[in-house]
Amino acid sequence: MPSSAVLRRALLALAVVALALWTALTTTPRLGLDLRGGTRIVLETRDAPGLRADAEATDRALEVLRKRVDGLGVADPSLARSGENRIVVELPGLRDPRAAAELIGRTAQLTVHAVTGTAAAPTERPAADGSRVLPDPDAPGHLALAAPALTGDGVKSADAVLDTTGGRGWTVDLAFRDGAAADWARLTGQAACAPPGDPARRVAIVLDGRIVSAPAVQSGVACGVGIAGGATQITGGFSAQQARDLAALVEGGALPVPVTTVEQSTVGPTLGADAIRASALAAVIGLACTGVFVIAVYRLLGLLATIALLLYGLISYAAVVALGATLTLPGLAGFVLAVGIAVDANVLVFERAREEYALLGRAAALRDPRRPLAAAFGKAWSAVADSNVTTLLAAALLFAFATGPVKGFGVTLALGVLASMVTAMVITRLLADAALALPAVRRRPALTGMAAPGRLRTRLGRRSPRLMARRRRWFTVSTALLLVALAGIGVRGVELGVEFTGGRDVRYAATRPVDADAARRAVAAAGFPDAVVRTAGDGGREVTVRLGETGDAAQERVTEALTGAAGPVTVVRDDLIGPSLGDELRGQALLALGLAVAAQLGYLSVRFRWTYATAAVAAMAQDVLLVVGLFAWLGKPVDSVFLAALLTVVGYSVNDSVVVLDRLRELRRKGGRTPLAELADRAVAQTLPRTVNTGMGALFVLAALAVLGGDTLTDFSVALLAGVVLGMASTVFTALPLTVSLESRAPAPARPARTRTTDRTGAVV
Repeated sequence: MPSSAVLRRALLALAVVALALWTALTTTPRLGLDLRGGTRIVLETRDAPGLRADAEATDRALEVLRKRVDGLGVADPSLARSGENRIVVELPGLRDPRAAAELIGRTAQLTVHAVTGTAAAPTERPAADGSRVLPDPDAPGHLALAAPALTGDGVKSADAVLDTTGGRGWTVDLAFRDGAAADWARLTGQAACAPPGDPARRVAIVLDGRIVSAPAVQSGVACGVGIAGGATQITGGFSAQQARDLAALVEGGALPVPVTTVEQSTVGPTLGADAIRASALAAVIGLACTGVFVIAVYRLLGLLATIALLLYGLISYAAVVALGATLTLPGLAGFVLAVGIAVDANVLVFERAREEYALLGRAAALRDPRRPLAAAFGKAWSAVADSNVTTLLAAALLFAFATGPVKGFGVTLALGVLASMVTAMVITRLLADAALALPAVRRRPALTGMAAPGRLRTRLGRRSPRLMARRRRWFTVSTALLLVALAGIGVRGVELGVEFTGGRDVRYAATRPVDADAARRAVAAAGFPDAVVRTAGDGGREVTVRLGETGDAAQERVTEALTGAAGPVTVVRDDLIGPSLGDELRGQALLALGLAVAAQLGYLSVRFRWTYATAAVAAMAQDVLLVVGLFAWLGKPVDSVFLAALLTVVGYSVNDSVVVLDRLRELRRKGGRTPLAELADRAVAQTLPRTVNTGMGALFVLAALAVLGGDTLTDFSVALLAGVVLGMASTVFTALPLTVSLESRAPAPARPARTRTTDRTGAVV
């Protein structure tokens, strides 16, 4: 290898690692609400008579909501428009999501009226001239109001103030703009002309059709002059929080269009902290087990790959924080999973290096052990690129169609795949070249890990498998498994999560173990016989209740019922999805799966023949159906996190098939007249060590996540564990046999024979 190429690779690796280290040490990660606790509210703007909820109206509503949220005093709130008519509000650390949702979603139409007298009954709607009758907040009865003299647009500022001198407690001080200040003086001057005790001496401040304050003008105010200065107070026996909320509403102004809450998710701060600790522990254990395994199998090269894996973790984490991506709980899972996937490129190269070492011969390899490794990097590049592209396609679909925390999984998975390619193809190669150039290593070829073919490869060399001769048997087994999966889907049914059906999913923490049957009876007695009640975690101290209703009153009744049956309970997570959003997310999930299949088929058709692509996609579809069937038989919910797992299974399954099909294509190019079935058996034998070793790396990480990741990540890990095992099996027993069968029915056109000519010297060209 030219020294200039080594120097360029070394400089690139050094720059990447240095930049990653600097970024990791100087940049604070942006944690999602499911990790730091808080409330996420998704609002949808709606059309109203004479008003259209387009992107412009939604942007104006966003600015109003921003002012309201600022008045809540929440640290680091986040508001952003999603699509044309949705607004995502994230409120870290908020303890009372219901009050926040009510405050944020109110129309907040503020008006100020002259009182014309009293009336017998209120009116539901204003009259044509704007006059109306509303209940008197200070006395039993009703006040007749004139048309609005002022609106909230005239308010310059609104502040919650504690009145310590007048004894009126918390009030809201209003300051009017110039034109509104003159209107205020005129309105109060007119009211001052009425005699004391007359209702006409009062001024009513109305918010969203309710009188919040109707003070009488003091006797010191001159008739016709009114209150100058453009300021007033709203009184009403408010608490501190009520005064702050009212000030936020008034100062924020009225929403230009109505909004409704279509999604609401609340996570307690302790739940997020526990998730971070569990995911970090799973990452450490998974990485340690993977490192030990790789070192045991590949020795020195395995040690260097483990060092590169540590640098991979640093690089991928730095990429996440540098891009400002939000790190979510599924995102952490994607980060940990990518550690297992990152082993794949190293294993591909190392297994190829063992083959090249054997082909080159021991004597030649001893003279320069870097030669077989360099050849391995060159020949493995095609499989590495193809397998990583298939995973990136799945990650891109997750980012495009997922919502909330699951979108973070797509981001971290994609960044992890890109980082793994850098570490495997640049850093691992650089470290290996440097180590293999040492005289001490050349004298001990067994230390490199390339000289020994490995136990599995040795056994396969003694007795080559003849799997393709039993294609019908494997097709029968695959068909039987598919029928079992479809029976589970048809008989047990797929339990869709609240993301796809709408409803409310509340997770409680109890102070003592809860009997599941007793909890179900209590919830049913509270009026929810169809609620799904489960207990889990810490000796049954966690209770999850899934309701079809989304109202806060329903949640309060369930909480009271569980408290009566199991003692005090605390809400640690509360997810609410509106029915219309559930329908939309369900459609997006199906679209994402359909596009995943189409994208993989399209890419593979370009890289391979259509027969190869069809076989790989068929094996992938089989894996997806088997995982869904498994969840149906286990009665586990299919939610957005499961969708993330399923799309990852799509990428992993095709990834595994691509490696074997790539080897089959290579063998076929130089196989002469050897039957395709025999070449397929050779491809399995040559790539099976890679398949097993890569699968073991992923299984270590997923097992750690399944045991330590908590309820949310347990189901995610189970789906991926099943997908990894099924993906390895389907490659050998479905994709390869189907490829051979399709090729026998539609063989590739024969390549034209190369013309043999001679030049002037007589040499064959």
